Amino acid sequence: MDTTLQDPLLGHVLDGRYRVDARIAVGGMATVYRAVDTRLDRVLALKVMHPSLAADASFVDRFIREAKSVARLSHPNVVGVYDQGTDGAYVYLAMEYVAGCTLRDVLRDRGALRPRAALDILEPVLAALGAAHRAGFVHRDMKPENVLIGDDGRVKVADFGLVRAVDTVTNTTGAVLGTVSYLAPEQIENGTATASVDVYACGVVFYEMLTGGKPHAGESPAQILYKHLHEDVPPPSAAVPGLPFELDELVASATARTPEVRPHDAVALLAQARYARSTLTDAQLDAVPPQARDTAYVGADDRTSVIPRAVGTPVQLPLPTDSAGQARLNRTSRLEMPPSPPPAAPGPARGSARGRGPQRRTLAILAAVLLVLGVGTGVWYINSGQFTKVPSVLNQTQTQAEKRLAGAGLERGTVAREYSDTYKRGTVMDSDPGSGDRIRSGGSVDLTVSRGSKTVKVPDLSSTPLGTAKSDLRKRDLEPGMTTKEFSDEIAKGSVIRTDPDAGKTRKAGSAVALVVSKGSPIDVPDVTGESEQDAIADLEDAGLKAEISTKRVNSEEDKGSIAQQSPAEGKQLAEGDTVTLTISKGPVMVEVPDVTDLKVDEAKSQLSAAGFEVEENRGLLGLFGDTVKSQSVEGGDEAPKGSTVTITIR
Repeated sequence: MDTTLQDPLLGHVLDGRYRVDARIAVGGMATVYRAVDTRLDRVLALKVMHPSLAADASFVDRFIREAKSVARLSHPNVVGVYDQGTDGAYVYLAMEYVAGCTLRDVLRDRGALRPRAALDILEPVLAALGAAHRAGFVHRDMKPENVLIGDDGRVKVADFGLVRAVDTVTNTTGAVLGTVSYLAPEQIENGTATASVDVYACGVVFYEMLTGGKPHAGESPAQILYKHLHEDVPPPSAAVPGLPFELDELVASATARTPEVRPHDAVALLAQARYARSTLTDAQLDAVPPQARDTAYVGADDRTSVIPRAVGTPVQLPLPTDSAGQARLNRTSRLEMPPSPPPAAPGPARGSARGRGPQRRTLAILAAVLLVLGVGTGVWYINSGQFTKVPSVLNQTQTQAEKRLAGAGLERGTVAREYSDTYKRGTVMDSDPGSGDRIRSGGSVDLTVSRGSKTVKVPDLSSTPLGTAKSDLRKRDLEPGMTTKEFSDEIAKGSVIRTDPDAGKTRKAGSAVALVVSKGSPIDVPDVTGESEQDAIADLEDAGLKAEISTKRVNSEEDKGSIAQQSPAEGKQLAEGDTVTLTISKGPVMVEVPDVTDLKVDEAKSQLSAAGFEVEENRGLLGLFGDTVKSQSVEGGDEAPKGSTVTITIR
């Protein structure tokens, strides 16, 4: 299923200039689209930051830094950035569009590559990074996904979103930027990045091209990071027997765990790569690794190609022959000159005949020239002269579009009108044929003019059941939004009380409408604590509520087996059918009563309180002036519920 159908940017014109045509890729930070610069009629790639990240200044800073950094690099192996801007919640980069695939796609399809192909990719990557390093930048996120291979075989490095100045110490707090499989040990340990981290990543990428797999594997990112810190990258020949020692050396040099041992930047590594290539034979360069999945494609023997390309079948033309019938070649021209005309037949030796000979030859040459010019003009007219290109009329008013078409020698055809959230009312949103298409001169171009955004009125959905209300909204080109619930004595449970926006308000088609739904009349929760389980359930059901018995048991003042707690508590309001959770009592905690007879009153009260009892005094008439405990309601040494009252008699 094509998920781009749900992408709201498709067909949208960013900044009044860039028309988004198709989605190419989605990353954690941005989405890349194929777009058309309607001002210059140029196809380009549009990298749009996810709107959820646009509020984060650090992410926006990375975007702008990428644009500024690449703008300073003028190199054929770096994906160029043309423009940077914002349109509402969208922050974007307008970039060079490379028709082709990524190195990750090549590795996924073909597995390991021949050494020649791997070097053909590595060298332009290093050339691009070398230009960045010499300009004072570090890429910091080199991986196969950021190496683009065009259909014409050109290799370009993309995504300078993590770029930093070489002389800037970058310490990541809380996260390590980049992809774990290509991180250098110093990036993992302290987050610092110099040009040597790009060298390390290129060494890992080169290993992956030679073997078809990453050098360090693990079940979690932490295991892979640990191996980068504590284990050397293995030689590629361990996975590909017979691989030349020079390639092992190149990988080992680039992926040394100590930064000082590596080549100091990509330019130095490029020199090592070219030297390694010069020492290898054609047989070594073209050896097929066992991990290669398929190399039987057209052009596989073309040693100048990096990826498979369609190869046309040359047309064999007959060669002219000489008088001996032998084929001859015109070694100074790609096109064979036409044969010379045959010599004129000898005529009678009259003076008038001699005068007419040169004249006839001149006329014949002139006729031949005119014939060639006529044929050439006819061919030009058939192929190009009778055609013109449709000018871009998008975002133009109908009047402006008609003038532009007339200026190109074209006529305005039919005019259709459609709703659009992207194009202003009265502006052209499409043409047939499209912008840049060839059309016969004098032909007509059909226009589609925007009617603006389609608007609809919010219907009155009060007292409508929720399911029916949602269906009614969709029939009117509106979307059901967030649903909340409230008590209502007038509206039946499950039906709509009101909408937001209110009924009768006008909104764009496709807008969301929030719904407030009735929970019915409120029910006051009764108090069932202290009741038996059966009685409590019956009382709740009589009130229109449900009971749920908790598996938890607690000690309480209530008798064992009765209800100790309920949630919600008494007096709370619930809707009909809501649930009240009941907790069963394990009975009170039994505590031994201290013996306080013959003790002073204050001491007796202190001991009983410390044991967890309430104390009540009984003085009577004889104990009004006494201060000694004569007796206690619970004998000392017996058990009583914690929190219960012990009465002391004073004399």
